[in-house]
Amino acid sequence: MNRTADRIGSYVKAVSSVALGRTPAGRNLTVFGDDTFLVSYVRSGSTWARFLLGNLIHQQEVVNFTNVTRLVPSIYDYSDRRLRSLPRVMKSHECFDPRYPRVIHLVRDPRDVAVSFYHYCLKTRVLGDGFPLDDFVTRFIAANVVPYADRMGSWEDHTASWIRMRRGRGNYHLIRYEDLLANPHGELAKLGALLEIDLSAERVERAIQLSSARNMQTLEKQQWQQWTATKGTREDIPFVREAKAGGWRKHLSSASVEQIEGHWGATMEALGYELSAGQPVQSSIERPYAAR
Repeated sequence: MNRTADRIGSYVKAVSSVALGRTPAGRNLTVFGDDTFLVSYVRSGSTWARFLLGNLIHQQEVVNFTNVTRLVPSIYDYSDRRLRSLPRVMKSHECFDPRYPRVIHLVRDPRDVAVSFYHYCLKTRVLGDGFPLDDFVTRFIAANVVPYADRMGSWEDHTASWIRMRRGRGNYHLIRYEDLLANPHGELAKLGALLEIDLSAERVERAIQLSSARNMQTLEKQQWQQWTATKGTREDIPFVREAKAGGWRKHLSSASVEQIEGHWGATMEALGYELSAGQPVQSSIERPYAAR
């Protein structure tokens, strides 16, 4: 009897939350034909990309941690009703969704994703101090870290879902985090048609300067308690860390590198990521990205 009452209570609470606009939109978001989505697996540089996109699009306002959720909203921060009144270039971590009309897909080397995700889990106290990074990598590969990330599957599940279903279409643009770091001017200039805005050299330069790692690190120190992703987390572990590529080389053990490459090496090579050792099996996706 008590179990039945609990179920009824949970159902009523869920329905009330939706009716009152308190439930985050998430996968149940209403999608419009002119929407643009920044999609990525977790800890792949999406916050930096949100700053860049926000500063590209919104010329009358400078993006910071207090307004980024409004200028480039996350589908997990607002109800569907509230999102309808906000700008429709939005962040999503969802696997392939056929409703998304325009997609900027940000991909990052999974070895660096593992390191970044590990430190974020320490920051949010999902992991305690001293939790072995090797053990975390095992959980990361198995998509057994935290429910909000696990439901999207592994890095490869998420990445391949978008590449397989959207590769070659004009409404889909794949961008590697590493290339965005190495050549932000060139990579951002390619987004003009998809965003339907004129990206002058001056406009791109402004966005890059305002979204620099140094500027974001300064803003984080001032505003970390005002942003949903960092509020209440450990202050001694920064959200914006090194903002570099290849940091896995000094953080991951050879065993962890071998694990990641052993599971996802073929897909990594297809995306232009050089493996440290061994030859992976043939990838199930065609090479969508030429190594540079």
